[in-house]
Amino acid sequence: MYKEIVKEKFNNLNKNYKNKDILVLGIESSCDETSIAVVKNGREILSNVVATQIDIHARFGGVVPEIASRNHLMAIDQVLDQALEQAKINLTQIDAIAVTYGAGLVGALMVGVNYAKALSFALEIPLIAVNHIKGHICANYLTYPELTPPFVALIVSGGHTALIRMKTYDKFELLGSTIDDAVGECYDKVAKCLGLGYPGGIVIDKNAKLGENNIPFIKHSILPNSFDFSFSGVKTQVINYVHKLTQANENIPINNICTSFQNQVIDELVDKSVKAVLKYKEKKLVIGGGVSANSCLREKLTQCAKEKNFSVYFPEKNLTGDNGAMIASEGYFQIISGRGLAGLDLTPEPNINLKWLRRKQKNIL
Repeated sequence: MYKEIVKEKFNNLNKNYKNKDILVLGIESSCDETSIAVVKNGREILSNVVATQIDIHARFGGVVPEIASRNHLMAIDQVLDQALEQAKINLTQIDAIAVTYGAGLVGALMVGVNYAKALSFALEIPLIAVNHIKGHICANYLTYPELTPPFVALIVSGGHTALIRMKTYDKFELLGSTIDDAVGECYDKVAKCLGLGYPGGIVIDKNAKLGENNIPFIKHSILPNSFDFSFSGVKTQVINYVHKLTQANENIPINNICTSFQNQVIDELVDKSVKAVLKYKEKKLVIGGGVSANSCLREKLTQCAKEKNFSVYFPEKNLTGDNGAMIASEGYFQIISGRGLAGLDLTPEPNINLKWLRRKQKNIL
């Protein structure tokens, strides 16, 4: 009976979205943030509550999966209550539930997925499976209500680096992705090597403002004839450089290392993003993910956009990290595209990537 009811409700939402406001509850628990949000029509945030675990994991120098899962379990009920209270609604007013089912830590994802399935079953409303990577793009739909595809999107976060050509809200082409470390992961590893703590992105960006760009870790473009990225090499060069100075009892120029490392990494992101925009003759470049808050990336892309005559979009700072609002937004756009309806057999896919997304989206309940 549940299947028939949610199928009918999903189809009604898909057919009538132009004439009806749709409230989607978004649940995000892929890593170390427990977040639940309520979003109206994919664009308007009614609430967005984030319970972060950064302080908990900082003492270990990175996210500990088991601890993350345990803290999601402890926080999720309270986060839901706060999200509903902020939105000034109750659960019976929700039209659908969107949940991150990948990519991420399997135990952390399981908390959110099972919670979403329980709510969907109890309320008899559609459950929408959302790919975390694609969710980061939607942070910009929430920041810029006028933004529509087509455009090129650059996703830069702790777990992902990818260039995507969005043709419509639902149709896309993966242009390139990381073949090893994601850019945010690389920042964390370099920061750990320098003794700067976790997370690494903010502290390296801060120190980079105080140093000089005078250490050529790698003197050539990486994968120059491709839109793929590789940051493992520059990370290794930084670590080896620090180790050599340490063994020689020489002073470690932390600020200069941060400046030089950041400029090389950001230049690679900027260069390939601009090339993609120009090659496909798009007029918009959309940035998403935690590293989209980086000041150097914002400055260099903004300058390139002026020089090359295209528009660049960055999400609001509070939407750059993992959050339920972006998941709810992506859930809405899947609904109006007629995709994404999941069943109670939905399971986490920790290693899912955008190449798998098309196949998964077709698995309608």
